[in-house]
Amino acid sequence: MPRIGIIVGSTASASINRKVAKAMATYLPEGFEVEFLDFSALPFYNYELEAEWPAEATAWKNSIESADGIIIVTPEYSRSIPGALKNALDWSARPWGKASFNGKPTAVMGASVGASGAAMAQQHLRNILAHFNAPTMGQPETFFHFNAEVFGADGSVQDESTAAVLRGFAEAAAAFIGSHVTEPASA
Repeated sequence: MPRIGIIVGSTASASINRKVAKAMATYLPEGFEVEFLDFSALPFYNYELEAEWPAEATAWKNSIESADGIIIVTPEYSRSIPGALKNALDWSARPWGKASFNGKPTAVMGASVGASGAAMAQQHLRNILAHFNAPTMGQPETFFHFNAEVFGADGSVQDESTAAVLRGFAEAAAAFIGSHVTEPASA
C-alpha cells in the first residue's frame, strides 16, 4: 500500500492549512496509507549540529524517507514559505548527499484567506523542491481560498464546489505519487 506523508507548513495547531490538509486527506483514494509528518520539534538548522546529529532531525528525515510520496500544504508568510517549514526542509537536505526529498514525488498546495491562495509560497517551495531533485506535480495548481463557513464543526467540507477542489487535488496527487511508486520485481 503506497504511503503518503502530509506536511503542513504551519506549526500552529489552529492553522487553516492544517484544517485544509485534514479535509483534503479524506478525499485521497482508497489504497493509500496517510501520515501527517511533524517537524515542530526540530532545532534551528546550524551546520555545527551535524557533528552530533539531533535525534529530532533523524526522526524527521526518516518520516520523509519512509513515505512513497509527500503532499505539502503551506501558508504564505511574507510572500514565501514559513520559516519553520524552510528550517525543516534545510534539515531534510543534510548531511550533504543524503537529501530525503531526492527522487521523492511531491505535490504542493496552499490555503489563504486572501485571493492568492499562497501562490508565492508555492512557487518558492517548487524552486526548493527542484533543487532537491524531487519530482513535483505541476497540475492542478491549487491556490485554495479558505472560507471557514464551508467547514463543519468536525472539519468536514459542507460545500460541494470546495469539496470538488480538494477532491481533484487529492486524486491528482495520489495518481502522481502512485505513478512514481515502483512495484517489487516478481520472482
